[in-house]
Amino acid sequence: MNRLGRTAVRAWARPRAAGGEGPRARDALLVAGAALVSVFEGAVRPDLEWPPATVLVTIAILPVLLWRRSAPLAAVAVLTACTSAFAFAHKAAGIEPNALVTTFAFLTVPYAVFRWGSGRDRIAGASIVVAGFVFTSLLGSDPVADMIAAVAFMGGACLIGALRRERVESRARQADSVRSREREALARDLHDTVAHHVSAIVIRAQVASADPAQVPESLRVIEAEAQAVLADMRSLVRTLRAPPGLAPMPGLEELARLADPGPPPVAVRIDAPVEVPGIVASTLFRIAQEGVTNARRHSRGAKGIEVVVAVDEASARVAVTDDGAPPRPVSGEGHGLQGMAERAALLGGETSAGPGPDGGWTLRASVPLRGAP
Repeated sequence: MNRLGRTAVRAWARPRAAGGEGPRARDALLVAGAALVSVFEGAVRPDLEWPPATVLVTIAILPVLLWRRSAPLAAVAVLTACTSAFAFAHKAAGIEPNALVTTFAFLTVPYAVFRWGSGRDRIAGASIVVAGFVFTSLLGSDPVADMIAAVAFMGGACLIGALRRERVESRARQADSVRSREREALARDLHDTVAHHVSAIVIRAQVASADPAQVPESLRVIEAEAQAVLADMRSLVRTLRAPPGLAPMPGLEELARLADPGPPPVAVRIDAPVEVPGIVASTLFRIAQEGVTNARRHSRGAKGIEVVVAVDEASARVAVTDDGAPPRPVSGEGHGLQGMAERAALLGGETSAGPGPDGGWTLRASVPLRGAP
């Protein structure tokens, strides 16, 4: 099979887009609103040859909008058949085909075919749309002008639907990529944490086997280390395994080293009266690092950046605050912040970022120390 054939097969086999369920409440409101406007338009437009029939046919076709997402191919087939038949009836009666301005709402049907439809829906739907507007254009007094208008409106609706779908799917792929990278980093951190505790367990077991007098103490250490391993293991959800990195897993010591004379200067305060699991400490470091990087890169006129870590029996929290003007809007998704949110969420925590109450910008994160899903 040549390249063109393979491309055609992939296009035909493309699945439906997510989110194409229906009907929805807003669809019913759209249909009801369009019906009311149709009645009003039919009453005030003097150029309509068949006002009552045109209004009734339009209202009869409007329900296809309810199923334009869930059954786009059927919707476009019904719409095309009805509009073509009504145009033919005009021609048979010797009347120039005409329609209500309200029928512009029907452009949402070809849009839906390319926004939510499968590859089969797209190919078959495009064929139906082309056949329909060619047929109706030929019935008019100026087929070329009618065909150009039909291509502009119908083709534009299809193009907008296709572009919208590509954009949504591209953003979903970017989010999946960020999530994958963060899970791989978490897997490396988990490896380092588990390796540390398991090594301590092995050493203590060797000590106990060599010196029976050390058995009680060794069992106590082994129990503590095993509980720590289990706690860290439970903190992660479905992470992807990856080869362990060569650098040690960063923690609170590395976080303290984020302090820097600047400019702008970075001050770090850590209040951790209880032991912080390695995987949580690593997460705090990554979030603080991202917050400091963003503050230096995006804050305007910041004279200082402050990193505060507070730990208690239940959770560990980190806040990164700068005193600059709010950052300007930038294009793109902010993958660093998205990655930190994913990392915290996998440990049962949460993050937030926004303007501080006294100005500047603040990134906050909170991670539970135990019992994370």
